[in-house]
Amino acid sequence: MAETVTLTINDKVITVPAGTLLIEAARQNGIHIPSFCYVKDLSLQAACRMCLVEVEKTPKLQVACTTVCTHGMVARTESKPVIEARRAVLEFLLTNHPLDCPVCDKGGECELQDMTFKYGPGTSRFIEEKEHQPEEQVSPIIFFDAPRCILCYRCVRICDEGMDVKALEPIGRGVKTIIGTGHDTLDCEDCGNCIDICPVGAITSEEYRYKTRPWELKYYGTVCTHCSNGCKTTLSVRNNTIIRANNRDRTGMNEDFLCVKGRFGFDYVGSSDRLKTPLVRRQERLEPATWSEAVQFVADRLGEIRKAGGPDSIGALGSPRLTNEENYLLQKFMRLIVGTNNIDHHRTGDYASLEAALARRDRREALLNVDQIKEARNILVIGDDPTTQQPLVAFNIRFAVRRRGARVFIINSKRIKLLRKAAGSLLLTAGKEAELVAFLAHHEKSLEQAAAEIGETPEALKNFEMELRGAEDLAILFGAEIRGNAVNDLVEWATTLPGAPRLMALSDFANSRGAMDMGVSPLWLPGYAPVHDAHTLEQLGRAWNGTLPNRKGLSQPEMFKAMGEGTLKGMLIFGANPAEPSANPADRSVDNDAVAALKKLELLVVSDLFLTETAKLADVVFPAASFAEKAGTMTNCGGQVQRLQRALLPLFDARPDLAILTELARACGALDWLHVPWTEVLKEIARLHPGYAGVSVSSLMRGEIPCTVLSARKEAWPDAGELHRLAASMRPNTSRSLYASGSLASHSPTLVQLQPRAAVQEAFVEKYQM
Repeated sequence: MAETVTLTINDKVITVPAGTLLIEAARQNGIHIPSFCYVKDLSLQAACRMCLVEVEKTPKLQVACTTVCTHGMVARTESKPVIEARRAVLEFLLTNHPLDCPVCDKGGECELQDMTFKYGPGTSRFIEEKEHQPEEQVSPIIFFDAPRCILCYRCVRICDEGMDVKALEPIGRGVKTIIGTGHDTLDCEDCGNCIDICPVGAITSEEYRYKTRPWELKYYGTVCTHCSNGCKTTLSVRNNTIIRANNRDRTGMNEDFLCVKGRFGFDYVGSSDRLKTPLVRRQERLEPATWSEAVQFVADRLGEIRKAGGPDSIGALGSPRLTNEENYLLQKFMRLIVGTNNIDHHRTGDYASLEAALARRDRREALLNVDQIKEARNILVIGDDPTTQQPLVAFNIRFAVRRRGARVFIINSKRIKLLRKAAGSLLLTAGKEAELVAFLAHHEKSLEQAAAEIGETPEALKNFEMELRGAEDLAILFGAEIRGNAVNDLVEWATTLPGAPRLMALSDFANSRGAMDMGVSPLWLPGYAPVHDAHTLEQLGRAWNGTLPNRKGLSQPEMFKAMGEGTLKGMLIFGANPAEPSANPADRSVDNDAVAALKKLELLVVSDLFLTETAKLADVVFPAASFAEKAGTMTNCGGQVQRLQRALLPLFDARPDLAILTELARACGALDWLHVPWTEVLKEIARLHPGYAGVSVSSLMRGEIPCTVLSARKEAWPDAGELHRLAASMRPNTSRSLYASGSLASHSPTLVQLQPRAAVQEAFVEKYQM
């Protein structure tokens, strides 16, 4: 078959790759062909007949959505027969469709409405009574209005092919056909993708119904902050209130996909439980204070503690929920002004060990980003559960299987939903993932011995390894089960595979990768340079106009131990909630120890949106701005940097952590710390962080998604023992589910309402696994 074909559409000669559909060839060349059922990347349906075109040498009109371009083809999209056919199709679609555009939630952004204005008849010849079906609430957040449905089957296909849920199906025959669930309720993942993909007002959301019109809204593209995948979400805002979230313009790397948290989990922003003013503890009670009072109180107490116990008597926790710029300023504050490397955050993915392992082997092109998953031919997932913890990653894996014929291999101790797409899998004894990777890398044990340890048969292990040995250009994704030395083993094994394998560490929270990149760590500075690296210390010292400490700091568990021993007396916690009770009963003793340790501090400062379990113990609490009230950048698990755009004026008296840190630094005497926008901080990061050298403000403003590069220098890196000990202190978030992501989700009324459905989903996966 020829690589390209040349054809003529409306007297315009065009050349396209062989196999291109006629509708795509036209759209790529600025020729509009209307359609309802056609959606790029979903299966072809040819149900609506709106895309009929005239093709020379064919006896009747052809559907452009299934017609493949051939060499010499001549097509016309605006001929008289085509125009008459479109008018007839619309007339038939409107026979039972209610003419209630003024009250329909889709009014103003309805494809049927637009096409009727452009192509349809001005009057109807039908006088018969319309077939009517009552509106149904099929889930707590989704409504279905059958009379508005035009049977394009978009919702059925996105639920089946995109989400692998299969909750929707056509029911009935002829004029009585409707899209239904087959049950009393919609047994699905509540992602709401069916709402956005519906071309009419048949499927609507509870959050948006009868509240406003699309032309009354302002739209802000920003980043979802519920997980580490970094989906773009477009916030629809009216009167400084978020009305809905979607990504219908398909401009982000997730195109129009969003999970339930990204689409419905924004309502915590306007919660009445938000902190409304700074709080200072007076006589054992947290009482409202002014910003200047609270900031000066913290600055004075930090100075007293530092003078009495030295800089290492103070520590800090950053957060994956802060922007890159905020995390960068936090570690800069601790190192330059306080003078300590006692800084860490809740680590759930071992990015440092991955950087180190790749740097040692000069594999600088071996980092995998989220977009590249869709193009992969072979995919290995070790640990984690992408469906619930990394929804976009799971969506892209399913895309690769559906569109690229990718083979997926699963290593897990649980029966996860992606097993339904697996070409091969190993179901291990819990906690044995690292032992399996060590066997694959070194083969120090016999096949029988290794199989017995991981809980599989020798034959299954041998066949699985042979399959992977033949998997070219393998995309490897691993969760927190692989950390420290196991990451090094995984990279070593990957270097023996054919082609160019790529790796990605999966983590739980929105900016986990960014927090590590910015140096919110006791072991390394921004750019993964060790805290004792003289070259980087000199470079940062010149840029920051000061002297930095070169001694190793304390990790989060070590800081809590030091609190209990009384050697760590002051603590700054920005965006984290270490006192939050774990969902895992095995971790309850750790939670209790954390609370007891925090109570021993002479000074505890917390910046957060809510009065969390940690904030209740604090001496000073700063009300922080939410993701919708501030700007900056975030880096997803694949190293892709995206712009967080401010959509709201600050609610209550909240401030971005960037402003809080700057004001605190000035109160501590650093008068050269000026109140600068996030763009200036990002420019400083790009100058000093090798991995972010290609990230510019201008590219982000244009909507580009630059990707960070490997920045670690193999000649300057902590020894493997230090890395492994730090990795061992990682604590994966056991409270995550499809409907929960820590403290923020617990303040989202919609997600709290849906939380009981998580157990239903787990039972469904177990029942219909294969």
